[in-house]
Amino acid sequence: MKLDQTNISKIIVLLVTISLVMNSAAATLNVIIITDPTGKDPNGAAAGSMSFADNMFQSTFIYSPDKNFAVLSGGSDENETSRLSAIVETINRLNSNQTPSAAVGAANAFKGIRIMAGGPTIGAAVGGDFDAYLVTVAGDGTITVTPYSKGTAVLPPGTKGAIIHLRHTDGNPIGGNVSAVRQATAVMIGEQIRDGYPATEIMGNVFQKVSIEAGEKYGGGAVNLVSDITTGDAFTPVLVNTKGYPMDEPYSKYDPESGWSVAYPAAESYTTSPLTGNPLKTAYAYDVLRSAITVSPTNATVYVYGSDLPGISTTTSEIVTYSVSKTGFNANSIAASINSAIDRGLLIGVNHVEPKDINIRQSSKQVGVYFTPLGGGRTSPAWNLPISSSLLDIIGNLQTAIGLILVVLVLFRSTLISSFMKKRR
Repeated sequence: MKLDQTNISKIIVLLVTISLVMNSAAATLNVIIITDPTGKDPNGAAAGSMSFADNMFQSTFIYSPDKNFAVLSGGSDENETSRLSAIVETINRLNSNQTPSAAVGAANAFKGIRIMAGGPTIGAAVGGDFDAYLVTVAGDGTITVTPYSKGTAVLPPGTKGAIIHLRHTDGNPIGGNVSAVRQATAVMIGEQIRDGYPATEIMGNVFQKVSIEAGEKYGGGAVNLVSDITTGDAFTPVLVNTKGYPMDEPYSKYDPESGWSVAYPAAESYTTSPLTGNPLKTAYAYDVLRSAITVSPTNATVYVYGSDLPGISTTTSEIVTYSVSKTGFNANSIAASINSAIDRGLLIGVNHVEPKDINIRQSSKQVGVYFTPLGGGRTSPAWNLPISSSLLDIIGNLQTAIGLILVVLVLFRSTLISSFMKKRR
């Protein structure tokens, strides 16, 4: 959820309202990773959350694209509004330019509440009731992994590192290994920071490891704190009091050459790409998360406007990704690819687009496509033929006349043949 000053009161009202009609949620994995504390690397800072619990949208990150910070929440309390109050107080402190450690201190006033916050240049901190590891990586590659429990743990600004919290949710069938997984994941984060992996890629690896080994596997989601890219609601539950998408299960099938992909359950019907004929590979949810928040020369984040028809957004994203992989972020090429898909019936209910309908944000590799819906219940735009419609009408009338003559000849062929033979005698 994006945040600004005017939205703070709306957030608290909304969260208090939904807390009254649902079971509480507890994000048992909270993690913030910073690999470039200068904020210059577009993939240098990320935050994410995941759990075995229901209602993950209630605990998923809240972030500010203006100030580049994220707030992750978790824990439980007899009075659920306590956690919501801690969240809002943390946000207020961050918006007042207080440090992450001072901001998350709001959680210490409430029993059983945990708040984690941070950003690329301000560092990170976790406060309240938690079991976490603080990871730091020095300039010479030295990795330090330190356990913390309750109180406050701080990743100072200017430091490469991470904070990871992990507990087991009641009912998770995988039990007894959470401490070992938490420590092993923290060590993995430190090693990958030392080896030069970007924060967004490490985040995908964390989701993979934790979902498989600890079973705290339901999204949740993640955010790229530098480039303002999130997984949004891709993995969070659609219905109240249900779990999110299992991050260790297949999410889609894709063609590595063209970038074309199709999500499950529709993916079950595909074995090859309709664009190239290549065999499709399977992408797990943690792969999709990693790709979605990582900026790369051929990885486009696509936003579709003007149509909410089923399949338009997904198919457009696939077409744009394919076009970008071939010709880069070129509005003319992207428009041509989309129009070709419309002509082939891959996109229906929308008109052809022009380059001016393609908005490209080069810095973060984002593409906005603005469609105009077709009216009158039409599924495809009118053909743009090189001849006029009046000429087509004339040709149509001629064809109709010729057709009528042929019908007459067929119906009266016996009479006509007899008359013709008599004249020959």
